[in-house]
Amino acid sequence: MVDPHVEAPPAFRGATPPHYGSLADALAVHRSDLIVIATPTDTHTDLAVEALTRSSARVLVEKPLVGDLASLIRLRSLGGSVDVRGRLFTAHHFAFSPEVDWAAQQVAEHPEWGPVTAVTSAFHDPYVLRGGQAFASYTSSWTDSGVNQLSMLSRFVDLTELVSGDRRLDDGASAWATFAHHSRGAVGTARLRSSWLTGSSSKETVLTFGRSGVEVWMDHTSMTGFAARDTELLATHGNDGRTPRKVAHYRPLYASLLSGRPDPVLGFDTAETVTELHSAP
Repeated sequence: MVDPHVEAPPAFRGATPPHYGSLADALAVHRSDLIVIATPTDTHTDLAVEALTRSSARVLVEKPLVGDLASLIRLRSLGGSVDVRGRLFTAHHFAFSPEVDWAAQQVAEHPEWGPVTAVTSAFHDPYVLRGGQAFASYTSSWTDSGVNQLSMLSRFVDLTELVSGDRRLDDGASAWATFAHHSRGAVGTARLRSSWLTGSSSKETVLTFGRSGVEVWMDHTSMTGFAARDTELLATHGNDGRTPRKVAHYRPLYASLLSGRPDPVLGFDTAETVTELHSAP
C-alpha cells in the first residue's frame, strides 16, 4: 500500500500490509503484477507514467483516467516505449453493473430488434445536500457522472461526437449533453442528464430500438431492468439486494481485468473516446 498521508495502513483480513510513502519506494521493493491507482484525478497521469515506465505490471486507474486532453496526449505518447494499450486500464465500474451486463446480453441475443436509435440516461445524486464539499470532492455533476454514463453506454453503441448541451448548469450542479452514436449501421442520439439537485439517488437509462419498437430500461439504483414492446413484456432482470452496488460493480470488473482478455470497456481505446467526448468543448 502506498499513501504519503498516513503512517501505517489499517489491518486487512487480520494482517497489516506493507506501507510506503511513495510509489517509487514501493516499486523499488516489489515486482507487482497489478498496480491500482485510486487517487485524485489530477494525480493519475504522473502516477500512471511512473507505474508504466518503472514496472511491467498492469495498471488500473480509477475513473476518470485523466481530467483533460493534454494528459491523455501525454499517456498516448508513451506508446513508442511502453505498451500503453496492453497494460493501462480504467476502472469504468458502472459498465459492469448487473443490469448493464443483463441488457448488453439481451441486445446481443436479439439482433432482430435492430439498431439503438435513441438513448436517454439520467443520473441524480443528493450531493447538493453537502454544499461546497460536493464540489471539492467531485468537481461537478458532469465530472462525476458523465464518465459513468459515457463508459456504460459504450457497451451498447459507438459514441462519436458531442452534438449540443450545457455541462455546467446550476453552477456545475447539473448537466445536459447530447451525443451522436452509431449502432448496427444506423445513426442515433444519446441524451444525458446529470444533477445533484435531489434528496435521494436515482439513476436510469433507456435504450430505444425505433425500428422494432423495443425499449430496454435499466434502473441503476436498484440494479434491475426490463425490455418491452408496446404492451408486451419481453424480458426482466431482478435483484435480491444481497450484494452492495459497488461490490456488484467491482467483482466482475476485476474478474475481467485478471482474465486473459479484459473487456474492451476497461481498455485505453475506450478511455480515449470517453475522455475526448467528456472534455469536448
